[in-house]
Amino acid sequence: MPRNHPERFLRRKGQHAAALSLLLALASCAQGQEKVSERVIGLSSSLPLVWAEAGDIRGQLSDTAGKHWALQAMERRGRVIPLDTLAGPKGLSLPHDALLVLAQPRPLTPDENVALDAWVRAGGRLLLFADPMLTAHSDFALGDPRRPQDIAMLSPILRHWGLEMTFDPDQPAGESQDQVFGVSVPTNLSGRFVARPDAQCRLAADGIAADCVIGRGRAIIIADAAVFDGDDAGQAGAITGLLGLLSR
Repeated sequence: MPRNHPERFLRRKGQHAAALSLLLALASCAQGQEKVSERVIGLSSSLPLVWAEAGDIRGQLSDTAGKHWALQAMERRGRVIPLDTLAGPKGLSLPHDALLVLAQPRPLTPDENVALDAWVRAGGRLLLFADPMLTAHSDFALGDPRRPQDIAMLSPILRHWGLEMTFDPDQPAGESQDQVFGVSVPTNLSGRFVARPDAQCRLAADGIAADCVIGRGRAIIIADAAVFDGDDAGQAGAITGLLGLLSR
């Protein structure tokens, strides 16, 4: 059951833009954060959250679709910095009091795995969405490098943290709501985590999510990315879910 393509989001100006701003403001107030935080939020994603899905640079930079609602929601929580890589000359170049959001990222290189692990263990905070079966529509064919990552390829870092992601191909398709550490989050064709006995991880929602203590840091990991695919009618729930997870 395909999810709605993010390119549909915010195309309509006027009343729709005003309604979305109101939804974001109400959701932010509901979370008890009326002022924008000064916290830095690093963002790495294969999804078209920062740049529009397009075949060329001009299309990517086009503002005809407006800013993605999920990016607007993150900007309610801090200053968002898009990241091209997690392994710069000095490792992951984020302050240790920052929040890192990985939303269906591309496969990480060995250097990126090392940098990410070191940053979290030193006290970093990570919110990771790793979907084993992304069903969002894309204009690009399977195998096209411009297409969002269809299957999360993060086994090395998850295994290092004591987690294994499983996927049941016979599960019914269709969006539902799951309670993830007290937050209602849209899910669809989710994975499930299994934790090793030595992992300092607490599972929720029948294994869809894991809250892990890693060194001095912490990672909340969701085996789904449907929260980013809410359409016009479903944005309120998706916004509330995303803001709730960011607050965790």
